[in-house]
Amino acid sequence: MSENTPAELPVVVIGAGPIGLAAAAHLIGRGLDPLVLEAGPGAGTSVREWAHVRLFSPWAEVVDPAAEKLLAPTGWARPDGATYPAGGDWVEQYLQPLADALGDKVRYNARVTGVARAGRDRIVDSGRDEQPFTVHVEHTDGREERIPARAVVDASGTWSTPNPLGANGLPALGERAAHGRISYRIPDLTDPAVRERFAGKRTAVVGTGASAFTALAYLADLAEDEPGTHAVWVLRRGINGSTYGGGEADQLPARGALGLRAKRAVDDGYASALTGFRTAAVEPLDGRLVLVAEDGRRSEPVDRVVVLTGLRPDLSFLSEVRLGLDERLQAPTALAPLIDPNQHSCGTVYPHGAAELAHPERDVYLVGMKSYGRAPTFLAMTGYEQVRSVAAQLAGDVAAAERVELTLPETGVCGGAGLFDEPDTTPSGGCCSVPAVPQLITLGAPAASSCSSDGGC
Repeated sequence: MSENTPAELPVVVIGAGPIGLAAAAHLIGRGLDPLVLEAGPGAGTSVREWAHVRLFSPWAEVVDPAAEKLLAPTGWARPDGATYPAGGDWVEQYLQPLADALGDKVRYNARVTGVARAGRDRIVDSGRDEQPFTVHVEHTDGREERIPARAVVDASGTWSTPNPLGANGLPALGERAAHGRISYRIPDLTDPAVRERFAGKRTAVVGTGASAFTALAYLADLAEDEPGTHAVWVLRRGINGSTYGGGEADQLPARGALGLRAKRAVDDGYASALTGFRTAAVEPLDGRLVLVAEDGRRSEPVDRVVVLTGLRPDLSFLSEVRLGLDERLQAPTALAPLIDPNQHSCGTVYPHGAAELAHPERDVYLVGMKSYGRAPTFLAMTGYEQVRSVAAQLAGDVAAAERVELTLPETGVCGGAGLFDEPDTTPSGGCCSVPAVPQLITLGAPAASSCSSDGGC
C-alpha cells in the first residue's frame, strides 16, 4: 500500500462468498477496514445455486480460522468437522452467519461494474500508485455509486461465467438460440419441476470433470425410476484408462468413487458415450436438438443439453487496472505455472500467497476461484491461505505474507462440489483402499485412512 494512500479508506472486497468473507475476517484481524460488495441478495449467492450438491470437503476444511474467531462471540457452533455439508448447508450454517457477524461491512445487491485508479485510466503512469482506487457500483434500484478504496480484493469467483458448449471456447452456432433447452449447471433432480423436465427424456451431458460425473450419476438414478430417461455423454476426447479417473487405485478416493459412478451409468446402459466429439453447432429438429461436431458428425436428437465444460473469470470490470495474466489460463502470471491443469492435479498444487497473486497494479488482488482463471484445480483451503497472506501484505507484514501457513500433502483432494455417499462406516480392506462406502477427503490427514503423503501407511 502506498504511504500516501488515505489510511481511512476501506479495502473493497468483491464478492460475499466463502473466500471474500474470509478475506474480510482476515483484514479485520489485521486492523484494516473491509467493505464487501455482493451482487446478490445474500451471502454465498453462487453457492446457493448448487445448494443440492454436496461438497468434497468436510466441515473441518471449509471453515476459515479467522472467520471462526469472528463468529465465536456470536455463539456460533461449528458443525461436526467430520461431516460433509451440501452447498445449502455451507450457506445457512456458515456463510450467512459470518456475513451477519460482519454487519454493515457487507453490502448486498451491489454489483461492481468497474475498478480504476482515481483520475487515471490504465494508460496514465504519472502519480498512479499514489492515487486511491475508485470502485463503481450499480445497485438493484438503478442507483450508481463510486466508492474510494485503498486496495481491491476480487473474490467474485467464476460461477457467473460458465464455458460455452462450443469446443473452440466460443458459443456453438445456434447455442444462444437454443438457450431454453441448454443449461450450464448440475440439475437439481430433487426439485419436482426440474425432475419433470428430465424424466423420460434424453439429455446430452457435455464435459469430463467432476460436475459431468455428478450429472451422469444423478441422471442414472433418475433412469432407474423413470423409464425412457437416458444420458448421452459427449466427450471431446476418446475414452481411455484415465477417463473415469483412477477408480479404486486413485490417490483421491472421492474422485475415484465419483468416476466409478459415471462408469457404472455407462455400463448399466443409462448413459451412452459420444467420443471425440467437438461441438460446433446446435440445430433444432422437431422440438429437439442435434449437436453437430466440427468433423460433421451429428448426435442423435436429444431433449436437453447440460453443458459442464468448466468456468472462466469475468475480467470486464477490471479493464482499467493493469493486470498481469497468463495468456492461456487468465490467472496471475506467477501463479499460472503452479496450477496449470496440463501439469498439475489438485494434489500437486501447493499453497501460495500475495507474491504469486500480485499484479503490475499495486494493491489489486484476484483471489479464490477467480485467481485460478480457467484452471479447475482450486481448493477452498488454498483460498483461505491466499487471503491470509494478502491481508498480511496489505497490513505491511511482509514476513507473514511470505510465510506459508498451510501444509498440503501430495494426496490433497479438490475442495469443489461433487456427488458422494455420506460415510457412515470405517473403511475396511488394505492400506489406503477405497472405502466400501465412498467418502471424500481433502487437504491434511485423510479422515478415515492412514495414508501418508508419500503413499505409505
